[in-house]
Amino acid sequence: MERLIQALGFLPFFENGIPGFSLEEYTPQALWYNGSVDGRDDWPVWDWKGPVASTGRCMYGKFFQKKAGFVSRDWLPDFLNVRRNGMTFDEWYEEGLIFYKDKALLDAVRMYGAMLTPHLKMQCNYRKGGNTGFETVVTRLMMQTWLCISDFVYRLDKFGREYGWGVALYTTPEAQFGEDALFCPRTPDESRERILDHLRSLLPDADEKQLWKMLG
Repeated sequence: MERLIQALGFLPFFENGIPGFSLEEYTPQALWYNGSVDGRDDWPVWDWKGPVASTGRCMYGKFFQKKAGFVSRDWLPDFLNVRRNGMTFDEWYEEGLIFYKDKALLDAVRMYGAMLTPHLKMQCNYRKGGNTGFETVVTRLMMQTWLCISDFVYRLDKFGREYGWGVALYTTPEAQFGEDALFCPRTPDESRERILDHLRSLLPDADEKQLWKMLG
């Protein structure tokens, strides 16, 4: 999985309208879903995404049409430059492009460096009678590349074995990779064309509309 991400630069997790351009389509069916094991659905690929994301060699989150995927570290400067339109978060907020509760959630993550989903919900009052739309907010922040997922943490049973679904550990690209690694010397338009040229070479059968949609 990691070698594929590095080779392609961009890798959506699921089928997305561009044939063959997803981790789902690259994965042998026997490894995509192994059925039920000890009463738990076994999705091996889901167990691999956390270790791959935590290497620091790629960024993971909902970046492609609000669905999960990876971006290699080499392409992060240009990808962030395009999605953020060359602006800082404060500039986005001053321009009215960020909702107040999106800012409050991101401020909490920035304060702690990284936060697990339950702690982030508690900190930002996403509970009964409080704020609503947690998934909508974090997805929007990931699509804008202000937020990403650096790992997944699993609960342990009394024997020390992991069980259940992994809990997302949210962080910012700046915290995970360092601001220097994200610096881009190009304009957003230059970065956009650079990525599009790369995608055209990877996906010669995809039309321009599909590529623009993928780039967001």
